[in-house]
Amino acid sequence: MPRPEGILALLDSRSFGSIWFWVILTLAWTMAGRRILGVPSDVISGAVGAEPGPRDDPAALALLDWLSLTLPRWRIDRREGAILLGLGSFLLTTLAILGFGYGLEMAQALVLLVLPFALLFGLELRLARRLRAVLARAEVGQPVNEAGAEAARLMRRHRMVILAMSVLVVALTAFYGALWMIVHPFGF
Repeated sequence: MPRPEGILALLDSRSFGSIWFWVILTLAWTMAGRRILGVPSDVISGAVGAEPGPRDDPAALALLDWLSLTLPRWRIDRREGAILLGLGSFLLTTLAILGFGYGLEMAQALVLLVLPFALLFGLELRLARRLRAVLARAEVGQPVNEAGAEAARLMRRHRMVILAMSVLVVALTAFYGALWMIVHPFGF
């Protein structure tokens, strides 16, 4: 039977000195770039080369089909947006005050983990609004290949933003974590 001290040692509250924090940070940013709004990256890359012509490109059709299935999940009206913004702001402000005001390492780590994803969520909502406009134009007569290429271009640009953001966030978090470990070698 495992001893409780051994289990509690795995769940150490020292975030920057724990391998689990770095594993979660790495996995979170790896998974963030895998799918854009729920659309797999291979579907997006297939629709990039859609050339205008009389025949509809199957890759562009597949991308527009994926978008018609996934975009309704990203629709947020004003009331829901205000509630999400209020709750998110409250939680992030609370964590920031606990972390940087009172010096709690776990709260600082959570701010460095959650804040970039909150910004990414806003960028994804903006992308979904733009893609809904592209999908609406395709439904009223824009050629499928043009709509698919435009959607793929927007989604690839968003993926590059995610990649740049992930590199920047992981580097800044690693720098801040190393600085924290130097200043607080014993955790307090």
